[in-house]
Amino acid sequence: MRDRLTAVKNWLFAVRWGSHTLISLYVSVLSGLVLGLQYNPAEAFYSTATMQLAVPFGFFWRSLHYFSSQVFFLLVLLHLGLVIWENSSSFSQLAWLRLSSVAPVSLFLLFTGYILRNDATGEAAGAIAENIVLSIPLLGKPLNKLLFDISAVGVQKVYLHHIAGLMLLGSFCLWPHLKRYSTLWRNSVTLILLLLGTAALLSTPLEPERFGLLHIGGPWFFLGLQELLRHLPTFWAGIVIPTILTSLLLFLPTEGKKRLWTVIFLQAGLIGYLVLSIVGWVKAF
Repeated sequence: MRDRLTAVKNWLFAVRWGSHTLISLYVSVLSGLVLGLQYNPAEAFYSTATMQLAVPFGFFWRSLHYFSSQVFFLLVLLHLGLVIWENSSSFSQLAWLRLSSVAPVSLFLLFTGYILRNDATGEAAGAIAENIVLSIPLLGKPLNKLLFDISAVGVQKVYLHHIAGLMLLGSFCLWPHLKRYSTLWRNSVTLILLLLGTAALLSTPLEPERFGLLHIGGPWFFLGLQELLRHLPTFWAGIVIPTILTSLLLFLPTEGKKRLWTVIFLQAGLIGYLVLSIVGWVKAF
């Protein structure tokens, strides 16, 4: 059993997960630039629908941006998981903080991307996000005006933060990593072909209306939080628990017993969130 586990570990670390992660990010950014030329945050849903139906190859570019972004986030989680498994003691605390910050920042980018399409799922996700932020004592209203303010100005602030989050991802989180490691497109040809093929064959979700439904399932990564909100007060489900999980990741000790227990608590929290996500997914169908 130990030999099999060692073989699996050696294979996992032999694959260029970090390189594939960056390549998927590059594809997402390039396709996002193409979409940005057509997107108007003042008419979010209309411009998204027009982009997909009327712009030449709009269907392809939107699908490519959607799927490459999903792949990037999943590879970020896998890459961080492998680094933790290998032991992050080779990182200083500041270096680990910058590297692990990629996960919450990329999650924020993915979430704001759902809001920006402004369909049924996007509107629901935006409304939930506003309610969560407003649940913060004293700071709720000013934070909502800074981050979302969707009920007042639509998705325009969300659009600005989507772009600002991308800049933060590159400048603060990834730049030290990019300087240290080289990434070559030819090393990820299979991944690129899979992304292109998926974008050409599969459509991107766009839900103009879902009348008669009492339950709207959010984005797949949001389902666990959505389920938590059904059973706990908004502040605890939307602020306290996500902050605890994020803090366990960002401030993971580099060595010693504290590291071991932190990893155990982090794993338990993620497993619990996975179970809640499955429950939420089942309820959505």
